[in-house]
Amino acid sequence: MPKPVFEIVTHRGKSRIKVMFEPNAKWNARMMHVPGAKWSKTLKCWHIPDTPENRKSCGLPGGEEDPAVGTTNHRVDRRAVLTTVVSQPQPAFPAHRSKRISPVNDEQRQRFLRQLQLKAYSDSTIRTYRNEFNIFLQTLGKVPAQDLTVERIKDYLVYCQKTLKLSENTIHSRMNALKFYYENVLGREKFFFDIPRPKKPLLLPKILNESELKRMFSAVKNIKHKAILFTAYGAGLRVSEVVRLRIHDIDSKRMEIFVERAKGKKDRVVNLSLLVLDILRQYIQLERPRPVHYLFTGPDGREPYSERSAQKIFQRAKDMAGIKKDVGFHSLRHSFATHLLEKGIDVKYIKELLGHFDIRTTERYLHISNDRLINIVSPLDSLYLDE
Repeated sequence: MPKPVFEIVTHRGKSRIKVMFEPNAKWNARMMHVPGAKWSKTLKCWHIPDTPENRKSCGLPGGEEDPAVGTTNHRVDRRAVLTTVVSQPQPAFPAHRSKRISPVNDEQRQRFLRQLQLKAYSDSTIRTYRNEFNIFLQTLGKVPAQDLTVERIKDYLVYCQKTLKLSENTIHSRMNALKFYYENVLGREKFFFDIPRPKKPLLLPKILNESELKRMFSAVKNIKHKAILFTAYGAGLRVSEVVRLRIHDIDSKRMEIFVERAKGKKDRVVNLSLLVLDILRQYIQLERPRPVHYLFTGPDGREPYSERSAQKIFQRAKDMAGIKKDVGFHSLRHSFATHLLEKGIDVKYIKELLGHFDIRTTERYLHISNDRLINIVSPLDSLYLDE
């Protein structure tokens, strides 16, 4: 292993210890374990916090007392450096996290939220990232989030899997939040490159068949509730898209529904069913107070209907229809796509109607479409039919 060279410098207004060595994978791995270590594009080397402990480990002057901050450079060669820093035992993560965020990390929480706002992420993304990052900070307690190394992040993710027993999807969400913090807030380049993600289970979309949908729609007597369900299934909309539809988004002349800034801030146009148009007209005529801006509104007639209320409508309708399947509001969108596929509509057109960015997302419905599968004879049947 080549000998490193150490130098005390002022970098971005702070006293730091430069660690210079010839390209070496083992030294790079060791540096990733050092709390507060960073790679600098400007300096073209690693640098670590200038603390008495680090000075002592590197054999630099000032290791026994507070370091003098300045521009004076001290250089020293040392083979077994940083061993005391690297080999310090790391405490296990607590079995129960605190309900509060330590003042040590509160500033990081504020920086995290500010950066999310500046990036203009959607409200749902900000809410998810904020919640996941808050849980992370609560778990850390008084340990500064900015000092965690790659190995400690891995320890935390193992803790999430083994102790908290979080699902793969939840861990992915938490990793996305942490990746945003370390790479977008702290500016660490490819900080998560060396951290593997758990493989997500391949789950097929859950759908309702046409008979179940008819029973459910027939069970709903409230015209507003029926209009919400009809619109969701008839146009393949997400619950967030349904409740944020505005009156002028319904174009009866072109028989189109304009969906503005949907998931991924992507606009799209979907077809307007005659049945959906008819029930929407009945709903507008009967609704009091009459909607002014949003198509589906809360009690005041001005604010959009809540997603939670729309989801409750679906659950009540499902229960009234006697449907036992474990499905939610989003199954209306899944059912829309699957039924179109079974009617022979090309998957590329369905992709555009659903607003998917990647055709592979839409192709999941190929696995649950049964228009061809039902004609396949089981080998058990043919075993006896051939006799």
